[in-house]
Amino acid sequence: MPGVSLNGALRRVPPGAVYLLGLLPLAWIVWLTLSGGIGVDPVKGIEHRLGKVALWFLVGGLAITPLRRITGLNLLRYRRAVGLLGFGYVAAHLLAWVVLDMGFLWAQAAADLVKRPYLLLGITGFALLVPLALTSNTASVRRLGRNWRRLHWLVYPAVSLGVLHYLMQMKVISSEGWIWAAVLAGLLGVRLVLRFRGRLGVLWADAG
Repeated sequence: MPGVSLNGALRRVPPGAVYLLGLLPLAWIVWLTLSGGIGVDPVKGIEHRLGKVALWFLVGGLAITPLRRITGLNLLRYRRAVGLLGFGYVAAHLLAWVVLDMGFLWAQAAADLVKRPYLLLGITGFALLVPLALTSNTASVRRLGRNWRRLHWLVYPAVSLGVLHYLMQMKVISSEGWIWAAVLAGLLGVRLVLRFRGRLGVLWADAG
């Protein structure tokens, strides 16, 4: 079967390769910045591109489990790398706003948070990702036990806030924005269906 052969090939790819590949978008952004190709507003260009890459990784991380359940393609060993890369790009996106856009002017940053609620949504999403990044190591998985899985359910509201942050910063939501919203809604819907089917299976087994 194609899925089985592909999974066999993937087992030979170390997770470290994902980290290296995940740095390519950052290298491209640096190159565009240095070569003057980032756009007429370099600060906004850097912020926008970092945020977009972060969404790719975060939403991609949400797709790994449904993809395995539906197609048999097993990317679970790369989920930690994908999630940490997403967190890293979110942190870089936030840092670009604080340093390049606000220039460490905290009063102005606070005023912007009041004026632009989508900024607060983005920061809240980042705050939810922090404990997930800190507990993404094997030692935390062992120490927290079942609570680790419960804690990491925060990824769903965190990514949802990220997508909402992206949509709200548009004056008019573009077709690309609606695609992001549809993909997120689809992934959340599939996850709920799979979870419901799993619980239903347990109930049927208990009844039998």
